[in-house]
Amino acid sequence: MKLFVETTFSFRLNSQRRTMSGTSLKKCRLIFTLTVCGLYRSSLKIPFYICYMQPLLMLHGAIGSVDQLIPLKEELRSEFEVYSFNFPGHGGTGPFESFSMDAFAKATLDFIKTYQLKNLPVFGYSMGGYVALYLESMYPGTFQKVITLGTKYEWSEEIAAKEVKMLQPDIIEQKIPAFAQQLANRHGATEWKNVLDKTASLLISLGKHPSLSPAVLHKINCPTLVLLGEKDNMVSVEETQNAAVALTNGRYELLPNAMHPIEQISVSILAEKIKTFCLTH
Repeated sequence: MKLFVETTFSFRLNSQRRTMSGTSLKKCRLIFTLTVCGLYRSSLKIPFYICYMQPLLMLHGAIGSVDQLIPLKEELRSEFEVYSFNFPGHGGTGPFESFSMDAFAKATLDFIKTYQLKNLPVFGYSMGGYVALYLESMYPGTFQKVITLGTKYEWSEEIAAKEVKMLQPDIIEQKIPAFAQQLANRHGATEWKNVLDKTASLLISLGKHPSLSPAVLHKINCPTLVLLGEKDNMVSVEETQNAAVALTNGRYELLPNAMHPIEQISVSILAEKIKTFCLTH
Protein backbone atom coordinates (compact mmCIF):
# COMPACT_ATOMS: atom_id res chain seq x y z
CA MET A 1 0.00 0.00 0.00
CA LYS A 2 1.33 3.40 -0.91
CA LEU A 3 0.80 6.37 1.38
CA PHE A 4 1.40 9.99 0.52
CA VAL A 5 0.42 13.31 1.99
CA GLU A 6 -1.01 16.36 0.27
CA THR A 7 -1.17 19.78 1.92
CA THR A 8 -3.13 22.82 0.79
CA PHE A 9 -3.79 26.28 2.22
CA SER A 10 -6.77 28.57 1.99
CA PHE A 11 -6.88 32.16 3.21
CA ARG A 12 -9.66 34.41 4.44
CA LEU A 13 -9.43 37.95 5.78
CA ASN A 14 -11.83 38.63 8.62
CA SER A 15 -13.00 42.08 9.67
CA GLN A 16 -10.81 44.42 11.65
CA ARG A 17 -10.74 43.79 15.40
CA ARG A 18 -9.27 45.56 18.37
CA THR A 19 -7.68 43.98 21.39
CA MET A 20 -8.78 44.86 24.90
CA SER A 21 -5.91 47.36 25.03
CA GLY A 22 -7.29 49.08 21.91
CA THR A 23 -4.60 47.85 19.54
CA SER A 24 -5.90 47.87 15.97
CA LEU A 25 -5.47 44.41 14.51
CA LYS A 26 -6.76 42.64 11.44
CA LYS A 27 -7.46 38.95 11.83
CA CYS A 28 -6.79 36.45 9.06
CA ARG A 29 -8.03 32.87 9.04
CA LEU A 30 -5.64 30.45 7.41
CA ILE A 31 -6.84 26.89 6.74
CA PHE A 32 -4.22 24.16 6.61
CA THR A 33 -5.57 20.99 5.00
CA LEU A 34 -3.73 17.72 5.53
CA THR A 35 -4.76 14.87 3.23
CA VAL A 36 -3.54 11.31 3.73
CA CYS A 37 -4.04 9.01 0.77
CA GLY A 38 -3.94 5.21 0.92
CA LEU A 39 -6.76 2.68 0.78
CA TYR A 40 -8.95 5.48 2.06
CA ARG A 41 -8.62 9.18 1.47
CA SER A 42 -9.16 11.42 4.49
CA SER A 43 -8.56 15.08 5.13
CA LEU A 44 -8.10 17.12 8.27
CA LYS A 45 -8.66 20.87 8.15
CA ILE A 46 -6.78 22.84 10.78
CA PRO A 47 -7.69 26.54 11.09
CA PHE A 48 -5.32 28.98 12.71
CA TYR A 49 -5.15 32.75 12.85
CA ILE A 50 -2.56 35.41 12.25
CA CYS A 51 -3.00 39.06 13.13
CA TYR A 52 -1.38 42.20 11.75
CA MET A 53 -1.65 45.82 12.75
CA GLN A 54 -3.52 48.68 11.14
CA PRO A 55 -1.21 50.61 8.78
CA LEU A 56 -0.72 54.35 9.28
CA LEU A 57 0.98 56.73 6.87
CA MET A 58 2.76 59.83 8.17
CA LEU A 59 3.70 62.81 5.96
CA HIS A 60 6.26 65.42 7.02
CA GLY A 61 6.04 69.19 6.62
CA ALA A 62 7.70 71.77 4.38
CA ILE A 63 11.53 71.88 4.57
CA GLY A 64 11.23 68.83 6.84
CA SER A 65 11.95 65.11 6.58
CA VAL A 66 10.92 61.78 8.05
CA ASP A 67 13.51 62.26 10.82
CA GLN A 68 11.18 64.79 12.45
CA LEU A 69 8.53 62.10 12.77
CA ILE A 70 10.68 59.42 14.41
CA PRO A 71 9.64 60.18 18.04
CA LEU A 72 5.96 60.06 17.06
CA LYS A 73 6.53 56.90 15.03
CA GLU A 74 8.12 55.20 18.04
CA GLU A 75 5.18 56.23 20.21
CA LEU A 76 2.68 54.75 17.74
CA ARG A 77 4.44 51.56 16.65
CA SER A 78 2.77 49.44 19.36
CA GLU A 79 -0.62 50.26 17.83
CA PHE A 80 0.10 50.74 14.13
CA GLU A 81 2.38 49.59 11.37
CA VAL A 82 3.73 53.06 10.59
CA TYR A 83 4.92 54.07 7.13
CA SER A 84 6.67 57.30 6.14
CA PHE A 85 8.90 58.61 3.37
CA ASN A 86 10.66 61.79 2.30
CA PHE A 87 8.96 63.99 -0.26
CA PRO A 88 11.03 64.41 -3.44
CA GLY A 89 14.00 66.69 -2.86
CA HIS A 90 13.82 66.38 0.92
CA GLY A 91 15.90 64.54 3.49
CA GLY A 92 18.88 63.87 1.26
CA THR A 93 16.87 62.15 -1.48
CA GLY A 94 18.73 64.18 -4.08
CA PRO A 95 17.89 67.20 -6.25
CA PHE A 96 14.34 67.48 -7.58
CA GLU A 97 13.42 69.80 -10.43
CA SER A 98 10.53 71.68 -8.81
CA PHE A 99 8.27 71.39 -5.79
CA SER A 100 4.49 71.32 -6.28
CA MET A 101 1.40 69.88 -4.66
CA ASP A 102 0.92 67.67 -7.71
CA ALA A 103 4.47 66.28 -7.44
CA PHE A 104 4.14 65.55 -3.72
CA ALA A 105 0.68 64.05 -4.14
CA LYS A 106 1.97 61.79 -6.92
CA ALA A 107 4.91 60.69 -4.76
CA THR A 108 2.48 59.83 -1.96
CA LEU A 109 0.20 57.86 -4.27
CA ASP A 110 3.18 56.00 -5.75
CA PHE A 111 4.35 55.08 -2.24
CA ILE A 112 0.88 53.77 -1.33
CA LYS A 113 0.73 51.66 -4.49
CA THR A 114 4.27 50.32 -4.01
CA TYR A 115 3.45 49.05 -0.52
CA GLN A 116 -0.12 48.07 -1.50
CA LEU A 117 -1.61 49.91 1.48
CA LYS A 118 -5.38 49.63 1.98
CA ASN A 119 -7.85 51.08 4.51
CA LEU A 120 -5.16 53.60 5.27
CA PRO A 121 -5.41 56.46 7.77
CA VAL A 122 -2.89 59.26 7.28
CA PHE A 123 -1.33 61.82 9.60
CA GLY A 124 0.03 64.92 7.88
CA TYR A 125 2.04 67.57 9.68
CA SER A 126 1.83 71.11 8.27
CA MET A 127 2.34 70.80 4.49
CA GLY A 128 1.95 67.03 4.82
CA GLY A 129 -1.66 67.54 5.86
CA TYR A 130 -2.26 69.75 2.85
CA VAL A 131 -0.81 67.09 0.55
CA ALA A 132 -2.96 64.37 2.15
CA LEU A 133 -6.21 66.29 1.68
CA TYR A 134 -5.26 67.37 -1.83
CA LEU A 135 -4.62 63.74 -2.79
CA GLU A 136 -7.90 62.63 -1.22
CA SER A 137 -9.75 65.35 -3.16
CA MET A 138 -8.31 64.03 -6.43
CA TYR A 139 -8.64 60.32 -5.63
CA PRO A 140 -11.50 59.82 -3.15
CA GLY A 141 -11.07 56.71 -1.02
CA THR A 142 -7.28 56.87 -0.98
CA PHE A 143 -7.44 57.38 2.77
CA GLN A 144 -9.73 55.87 5.35
CA LYS A 145 -9.21 58.84 7.68
CA VAL A 146 -7.11 62.00 7.65
CA ILE A 147 -5.47 63.80 10.57
CA THR A 148 -3.75 67.13 9.98
CA LEU A 149 -1.67 69.16 12.43
CA GLY A 150 -0.64 72.77 11.97
CA THR A 151 -1.72 72.79 8.34
CA LYS A 152 -2.14 76.21 6.76
CA TYR A 153 -5.36 76.25 4.76
CA GLU A 154 -5.69 79.93 3.89
CA TRP A 155 -3.43 81.11 1.06
CA SER A 156 -3.20 84.36 -0.87
CA GLU A 157 -0.39 86.22 -2.59
CA GLU A 158 0.02 88.43 0.48
CA ILE A 159 0.21 85.45 2.86
CA ALA A 160 2.67 83.64 0.58
CA ALA A 161 4.92 86.72 0.40
CA LYS A 162 5.00 86.86 4.20
CA GLU A 163 5.89 83.17 4.51
CA VAL A 164 8.60 83.39 1.85
CA LYS A 165 10.45 86.04 3.88
CA MET A 166 11.22 83.32 6.44
CA LEU A 167 12.84 81.09 3.80
CA GLN A 168 15.88 83.17 2.86
CA PRO A 169 19.01 81.01 3.26
CA ASP A 170 21.48 83.89 3.63
CA ILE A 171 19.48 85.49 6.45
CA ILE A 172 19.03 82.14 8.18
CA GLU A 173 22.78 81.50 8.01
CA GLN A 174 23.49 84.92 9.48
CA LYS A 175 20.82 85.15 12.17
CA ILE A 176 20.01 81.52 13.01
CA PRO A 177 23.20 79.53 12.28
CA ALA A 178 22.07 76.57 14.41
CA PHE A 179 18.93 76.22 12.27
CA ALA A 180 21.01 76.52 9.10
CA GLN A 181 23.21 73.67 10.30
CA GLN A 182 20.12 71.61 11.14
CA LEU A 183 18.81 72.10 7.60
CA ALA A 184 22.21 71.20 6.16
CA ASN A 185 22.26 68.00 8.21
CA ARG A 186 18.72 67.19 7.10
CA HIS A 187 18.95 67.88 3.38
CA GLY A 188 22.65 67.98 2.60
CA ALA A 189 25.29 70.69 2.86
CA THR A 190 24.88 71.72 -0.77
CA GLU A 191 21.15 71.07 -1.16
CA TRP A 192 19.41 72.73 1.81
CA LYS A 193 19.43 76.18 0.19
CA ASN A 194 17.79 74.74 -2.92
CA VAL A 195 15.11 73.14 -0.74
CA LEU A 196 14.29 76.56 0.74
CA ASP A 197 14.27 78.26 -2.67
CA LYS A 198 12.00 75.63 -4.21
CA THR A 199 9.70 75.67 -1.18
CA ALA A 200 9.42 79.45 -1.56
CA SER A 201 8.38 78.96 -5.21
CA LEU A 202 5.79 76.39 -4.08
CA LEU A 203 4.28 78.83 -1.57
CA ILE A 204 4.13 81.62 -4.15
CA SER A 205 2.27 79.24 -6.46
CA LEU A 206 -0.13 78.31 -3.66
CA GLY A 207 -0.73 81.99 -2.99
CA LYS A 208 -1.81 82.48 -6.58
CA HIS A 209 -3.71 79.21 -6.95
CA PRO A 210 -4.67 77.53 -3.65
CA SER A 211 -5.26 73.80 -4.09
CA LEU A 212 -7.77 73.46 -1.25
CA SER A 213 -10.64 75.92 -1.59
CA PRO A 214 -13.71 75.51 0.67
CA ALA A 215 -15.52 73.93 -2.28
CA VAL A 216 -12.75 71.35 -2.73
CA LEU A 217 -12.66 70.58 1.00
CA HIS A 218 -16.42 70.07 0.99
CA LYS A 219 -16.06 67.26 -1.56
CA ILE A 220 -13.83 65.26 0.81
CA ASN A 221 -16.00 62.73 2.62
CA CYS A 222 -13.60 60.74 4.78
CA PRO A 223 -13.49 61.53 8.53
CA THR A 224 -10.91 64.24 9.13
CA LEU A 225 -9.46 65.49 12.40
CA VAL A 226 -8.02 69.00 12.09
CA LEU A 227 -5.54 69.73 14.90
CA LEU A 228 -3.90 73.02 15.79
CA GLY A 229 -1.46 73.99 18.51
CA GLU A 230 -2.82 76.59 20.89
CA LYS A 231 0.35 78.71 20.52
CA ASP A 232 0.87 78.16 16.78
CA ASN A 233 1.98 81.52 15.36
CA MET A 234 1.94 80.39 11.73
CA VAL A 235 -1.61 79.07 11.42
CA SER A 236 -4.71 80.84 12.73
CA VAL A 237 -7.56 79.34 14.72
CA GLU A 238 -10.04 80.92 12.30
CA GLU A 239 -8.65 79.33 9.14
CA THR A 240 -8.36 75.94 10.86
CA GLN A 241 -11.92 76.07 12.15
CA ASN A 242 -13.15 77.17 8.72
CA ALA A 243 -11.43 74.19 7.12
CA ALA A 244 -13.03 71.78 9.62
CA VAL A 245 -16.45 73.30 8.86
CA ALA A 246 -15.90 73.10 5.08
CA LEU A 247 -15.00 69.42 5.27
CA THR A 248 -18.04 67.17 5.00
CA ASN A 249 -16.90 65.07 7.95
CA GLY A 250 -14.39 67.33 9.66
CA ARG A 251 -13.67 67.97 13.32
CA TYR A 252 -11.47 70.63 14.92
CA GLU A 253 -9.42 70.21 18.10
CA LEU A 254 -6.92 72.48 19.83
CA LEU A 255 -3.75 71.10 21.43
CA PRO A 256 -3.12 73.02 24.69
CA ASN A 257 0.17 74.93 24.97
CA ALA A 258 1.44 73.51 21.66
CA MET A 259 3.46 75.55 19.16
CA HIS A 260 3.90 75.01 15.42
CA PRO A 261 7.20 73.04 15.31
CA ILE A 262 6.37 69.37 15.75
CA GLU A 263 9.54 68.94 17.81
CA GLN A 264 7.96 71.19 20.45
CA ILE A 265 4.68 69.29 20.70
CA SER A 266 4.07 66.62 23.33
CA VAL A 267 4.55 63.31 21.53
CA SER A 268 2.38 61.40 24.01
CA ILE A 269 -0.55 63.82 23.72
CA LEU A 270 -0.39 63.87 19.92
CA ALA A 271 -0.08 60.08 19.72
CA GLU A 272 -3.12 59.68 21.95
CA LYS A 273 -5.16 61.97 19.68
CA ILE A 274 -4.17 59.86 16.67
CA LYS A 275 -4.93 56.56 18.41
CA THR A 276 -8.31 57.71 19.66
CA PHE A 277 -9.42 59.08 16.30
CA CYS A 278 -8.22 56.11 14.27
CA LEU A 279 -9.35 53.33 16.60
CA THR A 280 -12.67 54.59 17.95
CA HIS A 281 -14.29 56.67 15.19
